[in-house]
Amino acid sequence: MGDSGEGLIDSEAKIQERRDELQANRELSRKPAKKNPEQIRQLDSLKLARTQMTRQLEVVTHESRRRQITEAIADIDNRIAGLHVVSATAP
Repeated sequence: MGDSGEGLIDSEAKIQERRDELQANRELSRKPAKKNPEQIRQLDSLKLARTQMTRQLEVVTHESRRRQITEAIADIDNRIAGLHVVSATAP
């Protein structure tokens, strides 16, 4: 049997690890994220900044400015996502 038996055991272990990971993700997504007041303030501020940048993007015509605004919106989105990740992993 040799190597084939070990490969089967390794595969089963990987499958179980993946199941455990998926279960943990499901449990995290069910729990409402608790945010402290500072995180709420930061999130509100970032959402407002994103709204303002989106409005600017709608009216700007110069290509380099459009690129700057698009990059700024992407940065804001990353920061928002970061706040969601931090609040989801917080105890």
